[in-house]
Amino acid sequence: MNLKPLMLLPALLALASCDGLFGGLYDEPAKGSPMGFIERDADGRGGTIYIDARSYTRWTYLDLHTRSTDTASIPLGQPEPHAWDLALHRYDVKTRSGAATVVAAKYVGELTSLPDTAGLAFTADADSQVVIDMSTMMEGYLGYAPSKVNPVLSRWLDVNTAEMPPIYTLSGDVYLLRLADGSCAALQFTGYANEAAVKGYVTIRYRYPL
Repeated sequence: MNLKPLMLLPALLALASCDGLFGGLYDEPAKGSPMGFIERDADGRGGTIYIDARSYTRWTYLDLHTRSTDTASIPLGQPEPHAWDLALHRYDVKTRSGAATVVAAKYVGELTSLPDTAGLAFTADADSQVVIDMSTMMEGYLGYAPSKVNPVLSRWLDVNTAEMPPIYTLSGDVYLLRLADGSCAALQFTGYANEAAVKGYVTIRYRYPL
């Protein structure tokens, strides 16, 4: 685990306070809250995914082929699931040998009439680091772990800490994800909090296969 100094400690402390980080940093999924591939479209190819991504020490893995989810802890060395297509760590997103692109704004809100993927420029995952330990925040450091992250998919949410409380802005974009087997899915991230305004609950509209 790497430790990095915090240059914007006051802003991050305020962010932690309003985001509830200290109270539920290592929480397990909330009991009684339905998570996973909950809602399905009539044709079975799309629906809505609900994810409890509050923990900084856990990846949540999504298998679009089987409409199932799994989790693995970090940095404890727990192996990844055998089969998965994309994963979320808080607001970070990675793929399993996949790549992603953004489609034109005219497709926002409509996942059934998307463009042909031929000729589109897809971006693969890149080496990065994700925050896994907030316990040293008061000392001016955060703990990081190396990870692959998809730079396109991870722009689905902007957290602006220039003002307090922070301003959360959904991109609203529709993303096309090209899976390892060459098939494609459409994704639109539509939420980052639950009905009680607790941050870290992610909602995704999806359609697969295209």
